[in-house]
Amino acid sequence: MPNRFSSPPSGYGATWSTKRRVLVVAVVIAALLAVAGIAAWFTGHDGHHHDASATPSVTDSTTPSADPTPTATPPGAGSVPKPPRISDPFAYSKAAAAMLWSYDTRDTSRDQELAGMKTWMTAEAKYADWDSVTGQVPDPVLWSRLGDNAQHASAKVTDAHYPSAFKQALADDPSAITEAYIYYVTVTGTQKIAWKKGGSGAEDRSVTLAVQCRPSRDCSLVAIAPTVAP
Repeated sequence: MPNRFSSPPSGYGATWSTKRRVLVVAVVIAALLAVAGIAAWFTGHDGHHHDASATPSVTDSTTPSADPTPTATPPGAGSVPKPPRISDPFAYSKAAAAMLWSYDTRDTSRDQELAGMKTWMTAEAKYADWDSVTGQVPDPVLWSRLGDNAQHASAKVTDAHYPSAFKQALADDPSAITEAYIYYVTVTGTQKIAWKKGGSGAEDRSVTLAVQCRPSRDCSLVAIAPTVAP
């Protein structure tokens, strides 16, 4: 997955170590092939709240029923928007992807960026993979270099769907999702990057997110998956 901070002037691109990538890809594939493994990975659709006894919907969505636009920026988070209060996995994943692909080093420090992103995470520590999210943020030196270039980005999300293996796993065992209510959603879109002196560029983006949407609760971000499933 291209890093959201990459651009011609900065040359930045976040990478995972080979050992970590192989390990995480392996567990993701295992989890997708058996939904029961989803909760084990992190511990060891419609637009309404999900009932614990109901079979989850596997319908893809390009136009979510809930407004996925993040709400006002929280204090101290710079340009990072506050997560929307919605219970639909597709709508939340679209909003989260837009947040991840958007940033503004002109008015947001690295600490503010991280603080703002943290508000999107699940409060259930045993499921949260914060490292997968912080891995998208440049180190302090690189962030400073981006700031020197006045680099900023905006995003347009075009689609959200369940990866095919996750859809099949849900169909095979719908009740398994009820242990943690973690959904895998692949989001695609376009990121527009700009920097000082009129420089600009655009790139297609695609990311698979793990989001938690428990019944009668707002959704939250669990992890950024290292690969994009079809």
